[in-house]
Amino acid sequence: MIHELADVQTSDIGEGTRVWQFCVILDGAKIGKNCNICANVFIENDVIVGDNVTIKCGVQLWNGTVIEDNVFVGPNVTFCNDRYPKSGNKNFNLEKIVIENGASIGANSTLLPGITIGSNAVIGAGSVVTKDVGAGETVIGNPAKKRLNKD
Repeated sequence: MIHELADVQTSDIGEGTRVWQFCVILDGAKIGKNCNICANVFIENDVIVGDNVTIKCGVQLWNGTVIEDNVFVGPNVTFCNDRYPKSGNKNFNLEKIVIENGASIGANSTLLPGITIGSNAVIGAGSVVTKDVGAGETVIGNPAKKRLNKD
């Protein structure tokens, strides 16, 4: 299901995926099966989204972003692919972000360039992730740090 008010330029979208209104998905992006791409999401050309992924409203996925299967991306999560952004710089150093299988990224989190979020990791809402997060870890805060207890 692709909403009539979405601008979807790629044909590489898996069966059962829903794309809601005001989304833009550029040619070259790869979107898996049974995903839910909520309203106002922008997905650039060199992006891979696995199967069973939920991307909530207000998210932009820039070139070099890889999201594996069964990932949840909360509303307004920010992905960065350029450590030193400058307007008009066509020679910037693109740094990928990889979100591994089953990870969950809380609302309004910011992920800096060049990091990997491990499988089944949890990023608390509003966290600023500056370095890799290991599989199964939960991180919170600014900068995001490993949560030591469950209280």
